[in-house]
Amino acid sequence: MIDWINPALALMTIGFGLFGFLAPRYTASALDLAPQDTTMGLSELRASAGGLFVAVGVVCLATGDPMAYGMLGVAYVGASSGRLLSIILDKPPLRKAVTFLAFEALPAAWLVWTGFFAATT
Repeated sequence: MIDWINPALALMTIGFGLFGFLAPRYTASALDLAPQDTTMGLSELRASAGGLFVAVGVVCLATGDPMAYGMLGVAYVGASSGRLLSIILDKPPLRKAVTFLAFEALPAAWLVWTGFFAATT
C-alpha cells in the first residue's frame, strides 16, 4: 500500500505546489491573501507554497527513499501545526481552514509514519 500512497501524496504535493509556483495570484485568491504595495507576496508564494513543495515532491518520486517521504511528512507537520495554531488564535473561516488542515495533517501522519517508523520495522 505504501508503494502507491506515498507517490500519490508526492504527486498531490507537486500539483498543489505548482499552483503556488506558476499561479501565485490564483493561489493568493484561494488563500484569501490580498496583494500589497509590492509583488513580494507573489515571490513568497512562488517560493514557500510553490517551489519548496514541488522540489520535495520531485525528490520523493525521483529517489523513492522512505526518508525523503518522511521529510515530506515533516513539511506537512509544519504546515498543519501552523494551520492548527491559526484556527485557535486567528479564527479563520472554519470550514476552509479545517479542509486545508485535513489536506496537511493526514498526509503528515501517514508520511512521517511510513517514512520514519514503518520503514524501520
